[in-house]
Amino acid sequence: MTKKEVAAVLEEIAVLLELVGENPFKVRSYTNAARAIEQLEEDLDTVVEEKRLREVKGVGDALEKKIEELVATGKLKYHQDLRDKFPETLFELFRIPGLGAKRVKTLYEDLNVRSLGELEYACTENRLTKLHGLGDKIQNKILDGIAFARKHQGLFLFPTASQEAESLRGGLSSDKSVIRIEVAGSIRRRKEVVKDIDIVASSNKPEALMKRLVRLTNVETVTAEGETKSSVVLKSGIAADLRVVTDEEFPYALHHFTGSKEHNVAMRQRARTRGLKMNEYGLFRDEKNVPCRDEAAIFKALDLPYIPPELREDMGELDARELPTLVEQKDLRGIIHCHTNFSDGSATLAEMARGAQKRGYHYLGIADHSQSAGYAHGMKPEDVLRQHKEIDQLNKILDRFRILKGVESDIRSDGSLDYEEALLRKFDFIIASVHSKLDMTETQATRRVVKAVENPLTTILGHPTGRLLLSRQGYPLNFDTVFDACAANQVAIEINANTYRMDLDWRHIKPAKGKGLKFCIGPDAHNVEGMDDVQYGLGIARKGWLEAGDLLNCMTVEEFLAWRKTR
Repeated sequence: MTKKEVAAVLEEIAVLLELVGENPFKVRSYTNAARAIEQLEEDLDTVVEEKRLREVKGVGDALEKKIEELVATGKLKYHQDLRDKFPETLFELFRIPGLGAKRVKTLYEDLNVRSLGELEYACTENRLTKLHGLGDKIQNKILDGIAFARKHQGLFLFPTASQEAESLRGGLSSDKSVIRIEVAGSIRRRKEVVKDIDIVASSNKPEALMKRLVRLTNVETVTAEGETKSSVVLKSGIAADLRVVTDEEFPYALHHFTGSKEHNVAMRQRARTRGLKMNEYGLFRDEKNVPCRDEAAIFKALDLPYIPPELREDMGELDARELPTLVEQKDLRGIIHCHTNFSDGSATLAEMARGAQKRGYHYLGIADHSQSAGYAHGMKPEDVLRQHKEIDQLNKILDRFRILKGVESDIRSDGSLDYEEALLRKFDFIIASVHSKLDMTETQATRRVVKAVENPLTTILGHPTGRLLLSRQGYPLNFDTVFDACAANQVAIEINANTYRMDLDWRHIKPAKGKGLKFCIGPDAHNVEGMDDVQYGLGIARKGWLEAGDLLNCMTVEEFLAWRKTR
């Protein structure tokens, strides 16, 4: 099992222990161990094999044996025994924002609520209003949460779906019958959440490819098997479709199954105005196909430049006078918004710097949590001074690389920043983020964020809506008001690349760019590997029509600091 998988089991054990009423110290020990395992820099298999688990903070004798069992067998009897105490459907309740183990325990014991459907019924019957710790307000929030959960049911985060799709494509591409093969659909368009996987291939022997698909090891169920299309469900739960066409049809099929539906409708309409008919099999004039070797030729035949997949959302890509030259990984010079063990990160400053250097960056913007974030071990003023001293020492010995002194300062409920002004002035940059008291109206949230943006020391507005994909919608904002404030105060907006956030939403990026705003891709990395999440933020930036000139990360360190000082 991977570190994340082991940590997830330990986290669930903590929840289960709370459900059975176990000692809170025991519950906390599993939570702490889960975090320590997930943030472990070394390979977990190696640590287990070398009998060094006891060196990991929070791992004692009992936990050591359980983790060894998990790594060796992929399962844990203790975990399963705990799960067996409750109906499987009870765990659906944890998908609802605001329902932790204590509230789920109350619902289960007092109302015999065992599933999402039973919970919804209990709410509609006003059965939660008099329960201790719940009431009218919580009942209404739960109903909103149920609606949110249902809306996003069957969706997967982009990294999960993308990795599964590439695994499928890799398993199929080695077949000798394959001529061309690509991942299509919302994955190719780099949507932040994905419903299913679409793969398009060209082959002269489609039946051979279909047989190979159903025999792949990560396929759990075959739902349809045909001559040109087969559908499966993977062991991860994601559904996947494989469509096989001739090589002459491949460009049209790839374009069609990449989508989006709205983009395809607009393309077909454009074809009609030129006396053409367009579908997944070709571009026809009087029933005769207009030959196109690739997608670029299709766009050219319709008097269009090549439209990158990320832009195919019918958001003006067909009408634009000129399409942007989208930002690429090679354009990024610096990585901004990383945490270290000065707050809730697991790596040292030196380890993070080496990791950034190894990945080809020229500078690293450290942004550990400020003191208000007690849950994240936020830095006290003396910690800040100690960190700055260590950064100065490292900068003296680093070769053609610089660490910037930043902070992720909490936006307090009144819109002020954490720390006194004198201390804030010691930072090279300040990311201002909301982390607490998220239950706000649009007016309250907008007022709070705008006040932080108007602070002359704020450099970047961090994860602007506080959303967590598939689990928390985030607080509502009047985006026009927030964007106007950022423009007036020269504050950049973060595209938080953490795979659970992807915040700012790509749908708001293009309008913000239209107001002349700058952006910053921040991985919100809590360990060295977390820096690689930049790739996901890059996909969101591209969906938002961003070019290198729109991003702080594409500036040199000198340009970034100069831009910061112009405020």
